[in-house]
Amino acid sequence: MKFGRPDPAIADAPPDGQTYRVIPGLPRGFWLGLLLVLATVAAYWPVFSAGFIWDDDDYVTRNQNLRDAAGLWQIWFNPAATPQYYPLVHTTFWLEYHLWGLQPVGFHIVNVLLHALGAILVWRILAGLNLPGAWLAAAVFSLHPVQVESVAWVTERKNVLSAVLYFSALLCYLRFAALVGVAEESGRRTSYYAALGLFVAALLSKTVACSLPAAILLVLWWKKDRLHWRDVVPLLPFFVLGAGLGLVTAWLEKHHVGAQGAHWSLTPVERCLVAGRALCFYVAKLIWPHPLTFNYPRWTINPGLWWQWLFPVAVLSVVGGLWLARHKIGKGALVGVLFFGGTLMPALGFINLYPMLYSFVADHFQYLASIGMIALAASLAVRFLRWRSVNLQLQAALAALLLLLLGSLTWRQCGAYQNLETLWLDTLHKNPRSWLAHSNLGRLLAQKQNYADAEAHYLTALAINPDVDTIHYNYGNLLARTSRLDAAVTQYHQALQLAPEKPEAHLSLGTVLYLQHRTGEAIAEFERAIRCQPDFADAYYDLGNALSSQHRLASAVAAYQRALRLQPNSELFRKRLQSLTEPPAEGR
Repeated sequence: MKFGRPDPAIADAPPDGQTYRVIPGLPRGFWLGLLLVLATVAAYWPVFSAGFIWDDDDYVTRNQNLRDAAGLWQIWFNPAATPQYYPLVHTTFWLEYHLWGLQPVGFHIVNVLLHALGAILVWRILAGLNLPGAWLAAAVFSLHPVQVESVAWVTERKNVLSAVLYFSALLCYLRFAALVGVAEESGRRTSYYAALGLFVAALLSKTVACSLPAAILLVLWWKKDRLHWRDVVPLLPFFVLGAGLGLVTAWLEKHHVGAQGAHWSLTPVERCLVAGRALCFYVAKLIWPHPLTFNYPRWTINPGLWWQWLFPVAVLSVVGGLWLARHKIGKGALVGVLFFGGTLMPALGFINLYPMLYSFVADHFQYLASIGMIALAASLAVRFLRWRSVNLQLQAALAALLLLLLGSLTWRQCGAYQNLETLWLDTLHKNPRSWLAHSNLGRLLAQKQNYADAEAHYLTALAINPDVDTIHYNYGNLLARTSRLDAAVTQYHQALQLAPEKPEAHLSLGTVLYLQHRTGEAIAEFERAIRCQPDFADAYYDLGNALSSQHRLASAVAAYQRALRLQPNSELFRKRLQSLTEPPAEGR
């Protein structure tokens, strides 16, 4: 299906270069953009009363790097200082922390507004490319419930920020390539360097943006008869930067985050089966977004089951069919499908990502990629309505009905992200065998001192998947709190069998051994925790306590000093050190 002049009724520009104005001084585009923003804010209104959820503690609430200028330096120049090296994301958190502290509403407002801005940029890009239904596609992108995970979850600032920068870079590059707007030569150069700078910023927000140069080549191939070397050469710096930062992220994901081991040991054939099934899964969720859950079941991949081959075969058949039909129906459909699959490539199982421990798919993985399928569907829908000569009023009514339905589903889905309890309960309602939800709900209940129910969830999680160190570790903490120290030691040992380099497990095991008066063994565990994480202040402090109990005062003082250097604002560390280094005050 060949794409030509846009349909002015549903989306973009008026015909013949006219300018629609609703009231004098304000163009029609202003009102359409405002409508996008207001619809987005309305659909996501429930998140403004939501709190922080999973991982938000590591990224925001317990992130010490947000507290001062030294932390900002760490964010940029120490890749291991944050859970993922996305310094621009953590810089926005740093700024917000200094503006409104740890009030979650501020973080949620920024996420929603970034999402709305991303939708406006999508609209302008698609309209500039003369794609029918550009505004409708942007509105569907904004209101589709599959995007809730990216917008309502503060940690996924990565998605909404990188998308805004990605779309901005794409728009600038299309101006440089003279595909959107007409500019002087100096203006084209400015657009090129602006695109390059915005692309780097997008990579520093989330390296899934590395797909941008390939996406640009797709658009150039779509809009031109063929690609020339002069189309490729300007993109070489983009490819180099994208590949470089992408490799950095892959290395950190494996060695810093921990995406390695048995759970990630898939053969190339198994990874292809994962990719094919994941692509079909994501398309299905765009078409029928029910149920949407925070944690989907992790598939069992078996190349010996014939039906699992149907997914990659279906994907290859669609791509091959569109390729063969491109001269008859145009390249647009193929470009949309290739953009979708190519942008999803980093999350299809070919690269080890830590969330593969829980599931091979997640809604937030397709945030950016979904544009390809949404734009294609919106364009086809508009062309079908025009072909059937449906009048403009009915077209508008149908579009409004669709957007109202999507917005209502988004509003409803936001309810699952109100707090940790609603998140895990909603997950278990939709995926009862989610060991992740059972384990984290158990941890939440343990924090509320509801130990009986917490233990039940831990035992259920272990029955579903006994090979996850985190479950054993959290269950060990519960047993320690309820004074079942021998059982706690057993759980910590099992956690360390699965993850020998887990510093928290060594620390907790050492603490329990110390309480059992097995001080020598406790000291060995504290030292192992420090070897695993040399900047582990709590491990140095507990080591100091153990050494002090053995009257090894010089070594204890050295341990306390190291702990205090790592956390100079800790009054607990300071007082303990002073108790050993300063003489007691004489009485009157």
